[in-house]
Amino acid sequence: MAKHTGSCHCGNVKFEVETDLEGTIACNCSVCTKRGSLLNFVPAEKFKLISGEDKLTDYLWNKRIIHHLFCKNCGILPFGKGVDPNGNETVAINIRCLDDVDIDSVKITPFDGRSM
Repeated sequence: MAKHTGSCHCGNVKFEVETDLEGTIACNCSVCTKRGSLLNFVPAEKFKLISGEDKLTDYLWNKRIIHHLFCKNCGILPFGKGVDPNGNETVAINIRCLDDVDIDSVKITPFDGRSM
């Protein structure tokens, strides 16, 4: 596990996350396809919002259970929040928003969200 920092494009929303980046997915659902997210899921206790809670807005769609959170200023979605199948609070990190990660070095697994 490594600690990473991340933010939206304008820097209003900043966060820290502890993850090894294992299990990062490229989902093909309509939202993820259009925004180009690469998602890594972590338990909520491994995530810390440093600044910008008041700069976030929430988008709910489909089953309305995943909170797609994005910056009101720049429109970037650095993370989302939800609950895993076991009822544990989970944060989906858009690893494209991490400051110190070489995307080409991360194993990305395709995920068929379109069929769900």
